Amino acid sequence: MKPTLLIPVENQVRELDPKLLLACVAARRGFPAIIGPRREVELHMDLLPWGMYLSKSMTIRSLLMFYITTKLDHGVVSWDEEALVHLPAETYFSRRLSPRAIRYVSHLFAWGEDNAELWREYSALPPGMPVHVTGNPRIDLLRPEMRRFYQDEVEALRRTHGEFILLNTNFNHVNAFYAGLNLFKPVARPGERPKFGQAARGMSREYAEGLRDHKRAIFEHFQRLIPALEGAFPQHTVVVRPHPTESQEVYRSIAARCSRVRVTNEGNVVPWLLATRALVHNGCTTGVEAYVLRVPAVSYRATVNNTYDYGFYRLPNLVSHQCFTFEELCATLKRILAGELGPADGDERRALIDEHLAGLEGPLACERIVDVIEEIAAGGMPAPETKGLERLERWLVTRGLRLARRYVSRIPGAHHKPAFQRHRYPGASLEDLRERVARFQQLLGNGRDLQIEEIFDTIYLISRKRSS
Repeated sequence: MKPTLLIPVENQVRELDPKLLLACVAARRGFPAIIGPRREVELHMDLLPWGMYLSKSMTIRSLLMFYITTKLDHGVVSWDEEALVHLPAETYFSRRLSPRAIRYVSHLFAWGEDNAELWREYSALPPGMPVHVTGNPRIDLLRPEMRRFYQDEVEALRRTHGEFILLNTNFNHVNAFYAGLNLFKPVARPGERPKFGQAARGMSREYAEGLRDHKRAIFEHFQRLIPALEGAFPQHTVVVRPHPTESQEVYRSIAARCSRVRVTNEGNVVPWLLATRALVHNGCTTGVEAYVLRVPAVSYRATVNNTYDYGFYRLPNLVSHQCFTFEELCATLKRILAGELGPADGDERRALIDEHLAGLEGPLACERIVDVIEEIAAGGMPAPETKGLERLERWLVTRGLRLARRYVSRIPGAHHKPAFQRHRYPGASLEDLRERVARFQQLLGNGRDLQIEEIFDTIYLISRKRSS
């Protein structure tokens, strides 16, 4: 019996399409796949078929779910969604890796050699932990043979917005959907020392304060940049695309005072990058994605702090054209829009990308990941335990999940609030997912038909079509 691949999705616009591609690749090779919002998949873990849980992180917040997952006899494998553009090693380790949580993981999937080397430096990495340099499904969607998946969306965006400049933001550390998700919580009285927010988990106070101050300064520059770009390029629309966990309020307020500024977080970023004439960002992962797509990208660095610009955001900044003043940015954009300047290029940038991203050529990252899963399954995954103490533990875990399903919206913390869940995962209908699966099947060129069915609200099973 092949295990079912259990695939949670946290941020829909960023993760759903690449994880749906992974589900299709797994299903066509005989591994059924279950996909849905992370919270819902985890809350229904006791009702899902035996399988392998694919985690997107290994933080302290993962610990309880890893414990529950293994008590229900599922395996755990993981990548880190945030390991491509990552913090300096020691800060990354304390923030993104829990020594207790990682012990539940059997295999790791790295974005590239840089990610793999980072993990190998981790002192609490379990001895013998396999680190597979597979690449990530998000990068698969950037490859030339997969870009046709977004062809209709690209054409629709161009019809809707015409010629546009895409401005991507990543100020979720200082402009989060809820204030408590920022680096620091709001203070009740002036002069009061602020307490750490969710984003500062694992950081020293000195590092978090410096990052807050730097991000606030960039944030202020970008707020002034939006109407200034509209004025400087009257023939173009300015599309502002906030980070998935940012508040959009400030951008919508700016757009209300402009005539050609649009604010949206609709859909995956790939079709937006393919449809735009140029991307403007500062330290954003979309700068890396634009480089792979060969879309001109500019990092606007009107304020500079190399501790963070190169200690944290080094990769997207270095693979983009860099501008340090508004005048320099305008001059660079004019050359791009006139066709005189293309994407950032050069041997050093290519070497940097090769160091960070595997799977740009040859088998897809999804195929490489499923290769590993096949090896794990062939080696024999532990069979479900149904006796003695294990039986009691399973019963307790199941009872706990039943209670959590009933009362989860009352659990303290912004991550559990329904409004935040809807913001991160607005939802996808069965019809929409069927259409997306059909497009992936066409691109993959496989002869086996896949089926997708809803097994719980917003949770879907993708598998080979049953023969009649």
